[in-house]
Amino acid sequence: MGNYIPSTGDERRQMLEAVGLEDSDGLFSSIPAEVRIKGLDLPEGLSELEVVKKVGELAGRNTVFTSVFRGAGAYRHYIPAIVGTITSKEEFLTAYTPYQAEISQGVLQSIFEYQTQICELTGMEVSNASVYDGAVAAAEGVLMNVDGRRKKRVLISAAANPDVVTVVRTYCASRNVPVTVIPSKGHATDIDALADALDGETASVYVQSPNYFGIIEDMDKIVALSHGAGARVVMGVNPISLGILKTPAEYGADVACGEGQPLGLPMSFGGPYLGFMATTKELMRKLPGRIVGETADSEGRRCFVLTLQAREQHIRREKASSNICSNEALCAMTASVYLAAVGPEGLRRTAESCAANAHYLAGRLAGLEGFELVEKREFFHEFLMSCPIEPELLCDRLAGHGILAGLPVEGGLLWCATELNGRDEIDRLVGLVAETVKEVG
Repeated sequence: MGNYIPSTGDERRQMLEAVGLEDSDGLFSSIPAEVRIKGLDLPEGLSELEVVKKVGELAGRNTVFTSVFRGAGAYRHYIPAIVGTITSKEEFLTAYTPYQAEISQGVLQSIFEYQTQICELTGMEVSNASVYDGAVAAAEGVLMNVDGRRKKRVLISAAANPDVVTVVRTYCASRNVPVTVIPSKGHATDIDALADALDGETASVYVQSPNYFGIIEDMDKIVALSHGAGARVVMGVNPISLGILKTPAEYGADVACGEGQPLGLPMSFGGPYLGFMATTKELMRKLPGRIVGETADSEGRRCFVLTLQAREQHIRREKASSNICSNEALCAMTASVYLAAVGPEGLRRTAESCAANAHYLAGRLAGLEGFELVEKREFFHEFLMSCPIEPELLCDRLAGHGILAGLPVEGGLLWCATELNGRDEIDRLVGLVAETVKEVG
């Protein structure tokens, strides 16, 4: 990061004295000593070259798969080099919350551009400046429609990502909002069960499409049923899929949300990720988090500001629409740069490649004895397939060849393919799967 130094030793000492501490260790006194890590276990007196070599050896213990056929919420995509080149600039890495518009025009404009792109992607009218991750976006989305009086129940599909279901339950529990999980049928939302569960107290219905099992939900029917009962629909989406599938706005959803990780963010170790949210103009004032707006300064020049701040906790405190204390500005910028780099045509081609590779993979696996699609339904780039041997055993054998196989779930393996899984890679995988099954069987 170049020469960026956040504070001097004297400044840190003064801050510690102000809170009554002698050293920085006191800041972590509530954390048990046995789980605190003082630093890397390195011998003293090493040169820079020796330290780099030692750290490289430690990093070498990590398993890095050359082929990835697993998704389930985090996806391996091609990231154009320009994305990292721009977002690694020091002025973006060290940017602070843009409360003072007069010195934050660059960051404000970058967020404004991100919001615009999310609106174009989802078809919605307004976007916020992002939240922590896709699960939080879902939780905030369903709570947008709860009024605490009549509309106070939340329905969520069991076919959604289990982590999302858990986070929604946690957020709603903190607000004493009842949550009902609608069972799945054929690994998709049970429409009849949804119809039976809807009532006059239902505020939000959350459905993910493509869902956790890759299936494209019948959103037309789900939206019609929900709106007919006076409930609003929060639709979780994979942003890459919107390159070829209908947008949430085209389905008539009230809130669109999802995990922005596929938009230029590496899988890493589970983060940091990006939760995107967008909604209609009607619900704009209920949208949590920051919104950047465009205006004109005293000389008529185009400029950007934080707008509708009365919704936020730094203005209204306990009366705020949410208590999001930060956004994922650097991750949001990464998504924005990615979308600008690939453009609408590039996003469409990426989505088409994902779908084509996944369907080719499904067809090749289905040609092996004992492998069969669990559901004969439309899917984007993930699908559930039965497995004639222990799924974990197959995964272990493939891992030995540098391949991360599908995720073992009830019913078989949840496979995924993206634009990075070409036919040669898929053919190699299928050959190894066939060999393993023959050997074990």
